Amino acid sequence: MEGNELLLKVGDYFFLTFHTALILFNLFAWIYKPLLRWHLFTIGITFASWGILGIWYGLGYCPLTDWHFEILRQLGESDLPNSYISFLLQRVFGIHLPENVVDTLTLVFSLLALVLSVYLNFFRKKRG
Repeated sequence: MEGNELLLKVGDYFFLTFHTALILFNLFAWIYKPLLRWHLFTIGITFASWGILGIWYGLGYCPLTDWHFEILRQLGESDLPNSYISFLLQRVFGIHLPENVVDTLTLVFSLLALVLSVYLNFFRKKRG
């Protein structure tokens, strides 16, 4: 294996691990009270990327997806889906769902996690 190809494969596994961990953190970190503020920050950054960067790059834009897919293209991958969640479902589980279904579920669960985080950070009554 050539040195450049090894670096690309390391990059692939880095993004696969880091991006997947970030997605899971965005979906579930609101559950664990010590992570509430970090959760609000990361999910806020995610929505900012989807919306603000989305003005220029397309709604739902994520630079992590862009960078990872560029590495995959350099490794010879083609016909990558538009959605990172679709990519994960296909690569990890072999599941191929229609893009609109994946996009809708991604938005619904992300909005739910955002609403829960905002509620728990700012509106839940403090005990004690």
